[in-house]
Amino acid sequence: MSKARPAIGDDGSILPLLPPERDPRLWTRLVRVMFFTPGFVALLLIKAGEPAAFGITVELLLLSCAAAVVGGLFVASQSSAAGCDAASQTSLWSGGLILEFLSVVPFLCALPPLFHQLAHSTLLHPRASDAVDVALGASELIPAMAILPFMLYQLCGFGTMNYLVSKATNWLLNLVILGTIVGAYLANRKAAYGVEEVLVGFLVVLMLVIVFHGVLKLKRIQALYDAHVPAKPPKEIKVVEVPATTAAPQT
Repeated sequence: MSKARPAIGDDGSILPLLPPERDPRLWTRLVRVMFFTPGFVALLLIKAGEPAAFGITVELLLLSCAAAVVGGLFVASQSSAAGCDAASQTSLWSGGLILEFLSVVPFLCALPPLFHQLAHSTLLHPRASDAVDVALGASELIPAMAILPFMLYQLCGFGTMNYLVSKATNWLLNLVILGTIVGAYLANRKAAYGVEEVLVGFLVVLMLVIVFHGVLKLKRIQALYDAHVPAKPPKEIKVVEVPATTAAPQT
């Protein structure tokens, strides 16, 4: 059974709601996935060429890869042992925020144009003389469906941001993320790379603002919680009665 945190401080003040404790080993596994996968794909695209179509996509993949390393630094700083402070107690949650918004979101934004360019690239697979063009149509949007489980993760209370902003703000942020990703994909399909660059730049700046706000607020509310949390009652010392030993009979 999970342990409930105190809700009222010693002085009667309402304690802030903190995210639940999480296993850092699971986050470190995600760091490895988010580092190798986008980085490997970015290297393939750089080798393939086509900078006009792959330019922003490669930048997003490399951002996702680099942000995973930074998120891993935060996760590795987690500590609840002696000498820990508000920063070390919130490092795991802060690393999760970085992975969610600076690693996963750019990766999701890169997926739809990435699939379109890979499917139509003549550098990666030269067109055969007798090849017949097959219109993929709406099936090109299948990779973009990964954004929907991500929104479910954020809006149903699994994400860390759910503890830092109101429900209405959380919905607004996720709808803006979805709309920006869709707009960037449509701009890529129409070869409006200038518009795509503006939308992606806005998305990255928004993710940076979310991460900075989230990390600083996590540290602030943890310090507030530590300052007002009720002290734990001292543990009772159990007295063990030692039975008296009987002296051996003398002969």
